[in-house]
Amino acid sequence: MRNLLCPVFLLLMAGVVHFSAQSKLPRGRAIFPDGTAVTIEIAATEPVRQQGLMFRTQLAPNEGMVFVFPEPGNYPFWMKNTLIPLDMLWIDAQSRIVSIARSVPPCKADPCPSYPPDGTATYVIEVVSGFARDHGLKAGDAVKLEGVPAKGR
Repeated sequence: MRNLLCPVFLLLMAGVVHFSAQSKLPRGRAIFPDGTAVTIEIAATEPVRQQGLMFRTQLAPNEGMVFVFPEPGNYPFWMKNTLIPLDMLWIDAQSRIVSIARSVPPCKADPCPSYPPDGTATYVIEVVSGFARDHGLKAGDAVKLEGVPAKGR
């Protein structure tokens, strides 16, 4: 019995370490026009941006991730290894929404489709699918970013 518990314990610990690594990202807040605040993990380095929300099995309605880019640009996104549907919001240097991809499904087969924005952005916020619809978001809306690096702002 003791020999069986050791592998189970190691598997459980691996899960805790994986979860802990995700939760150690710096966090900020995005406040939307209707006053809704979302806690956002900050993906400000290339390795963290590449990982994004891959392999996550859930995302709470008041959580998300903000991808911070070193300069404004046209940053298409895809859903490779992303297990949950998401809304993607491209935000410019003045904190205005320039593009929205709504209820983007997980990628089920290669090659995964790419979702390009309709404009130049400095940030991309990923939130749960339906968030943009539920909060009436549209291009031009201002999003207040708190605790997020001010690239170009």
